[in-house]
Amino acid sequence: MQIHQLPYADPGVPDVRSGTRFLVWLGRMQIGGQARSLLWGLLLQLSIAALPLGVGLAVQAVVEHDGGLLALGCGVLVALGVGIAVGDTMLHRTAVTNWITAAARVQQLLARKTAELGSLLTRRVAAGEVVAVSTSDVEKIGWFVEAFSRFAASAVTLVAVCAGLVVYEPALGLVVALGVPALALASLPLLPAATRRADEQRAKAGKATELASDTVAGLRVLRGIGGEELFLGRYRTASQEVRRTAVRSARMWALIAAVQVLLPGVLLIAVVGYGAGLVSDGRISVGALVTVYGAVALTHHPLRTVEEIGMAFAFSRPSAKRAARVLALRRATEPTEAAEGSGGETADGDLYDPSSGLLAPAGRFTAVVCGDPDLAGRLADRLGGHPAEPAGDHASVLLGGVPLDGLPLEEARTAVLVQDKEPVLLSGTLSELLDVPSSGAVRPEEALAAAQCDDVLDALAQASVGADGDPMRTRITERGRSLSGGQRQRLALARSLVADPRVLVLDEPTSAVDSHTEARVAAGIRKLRAGATTVVLASSPLLLDLADRVVLIHEGRAVAAGTHRELLAAEPRYRAVVTRETDEELNGLDEDPKPLDGLDELNALDDLDDLDDLEALKGESA
Repeated sequence: MQIHQLPYADPGVPDVRSGTRFLVWLGRMQIGGQARSLLWGLLLQLSIAALPLGVGLAVQAVVEHDGGLLALGCGVLVALGVGIAVGDTMLHRTAVTNWITAAARVQQLLARKTAELGSLLTRRVAAGEVVAVSTSDVEKIGWFVEAFSRFAASAVTLVAVCAGLVVYEPALGLVVALGVPALALASLPLLPAATRRADEQRAKAGKATELASDTVAGLRVLRGIGGEELFLGRYRTASQEVRRTAVRSARMWALIAAVQVLLPGVLLIAVVGYGAGLVSDGRISVGALVTVYGAVALTHHPLRTVEEIGMAFAFSRPSAKRAARVLALRRATEPTEAAEGSGGETADGDLYDPSSGLLAPAGRFTAVVCGDPDLAGRLADRLGGHPAEPAGDHASVLLGGVPLDGLPLEEARTAVLVQDKEPVLLSGTLSELLDVPSSGAVRPEEALAAAQCDDVLDALAQASVGADGDPMRTRITERGRSLSGGQRQRLALARSLVADPRVLVLDEPTSAVDSHTEARVAAGIRKLRAGATTVVLASSPLLLDLADRVVLIHEGRAVAAGTHRELLAAEPRYRAVVTRETDEELNGLDEDPKPLDGLDELNALDDLDDLDDLEALKGESA
């Protein structure tokens, strides 16, 4: 494959059983590029190796005063020069192509895995390791794939040189044939130690990267508690450990390089000394000695390639192992045969979570109250078909009776959309932000109005540069850093509303806005999602009172369900979470709450200041 044809239509299914198997699989997937690189490498290496033949002919021609032989020697040198020029150019072209295409294949595989796992990826693998795999590790893997074909060409060249010298001049050729393999294998005993040091360096660098990413992510909190210097000191310590391990690794590779320089020099001295004796005895000609000498001297380049492949493998194997570990991650359950063979039928109906007992009726607005934010986040992920736990521990969420995480990924994503508590805005214009796969039933203007984004549009219009004051054409900075937390949250909500999924799950969609805006956002969601299944995890009375059905989750189980007013009047646990009050009655609660009777205690709502506003908003959203 050529670079201009990237990206791959299908990067393939990798062999992730080990790092070595992953590298072998990459090589097989690029067998055409490897073959082309090998052929051009052979042209280059054999042309270089054959230079002494032309030089030897020319020297012998001068000694014998033979003009025809001199012309032949010069012709051979010219032909070899052309071969070197063409081979070197095309080898570089094909080798770099192999490097880039291999790196692109790995990056596509990682991107596909990231899309498959979603937010669960960073729960199973540290964020710093994901960054390291997708950047430096990808480069090292591409380096090995690129270097392998050049190594193969060098190995074939060394065999050809040894065999040719044995045939050309058996006495000296035998010495070279015994010495060159010894030189190629001389660094092998040092490679295990070098590999261990390279692994140690990479592990230390990975920890430093994780520490840096965690520090940057929590920089605002660190500043709030005055912890910048503490974490700066920790990073200094980690970076110094990386430096020390890098120096130790470099020393070992320097030793290997020294061996690769020293031993060929020893072989060259031995060949010259032995050959000089043969020339003085008249057993070989001066031209033959020059030819053998040149051939031995030029083996230095292919021998360095042998060293390079050892270094490339030492660095790329741990990188490939880490990439394989990420690519080996799977959803908690895989699509079932029944789901894959459904013939395009879509899952629809009630959303039910057997693990918690939560039921969200189809076409209704269901609010979920959960006192534990972490538990609420895990529940939201599970409702979206991304359970962090194996399916054997937690049963799959059902949509219309069909296991959601057993559906093909594309079908599951179309059916249910989960908006995280802290959604991410990608850089680009507002129009690009809202250009998402959707049903087409909700226009961006309607979604922005429902999410109460008027102030956001005004701010973007004022910040417009070269967009004629059009907020839809105004660029939003990375992660929406130019906007406030509430503005980012409402834009993300508008994006989710535009998508218009069959089931929309929102985790605290109004946690960063004031109560007045929150009430109107809740009314906008209810109105725009009328007739569609919507699940909102929240604890705000302003939002809960607009829900058709409210479910209380206590210690991971649904323990009560009803309207907001019913639960507020009859369920102390619910009241404790929603009103933040300390109720002594909680100490005497039964483990299994009794079924609710109904509306006999609605006077408990009299102390809510926003009751009139809530009634008005419910009337507007009806």
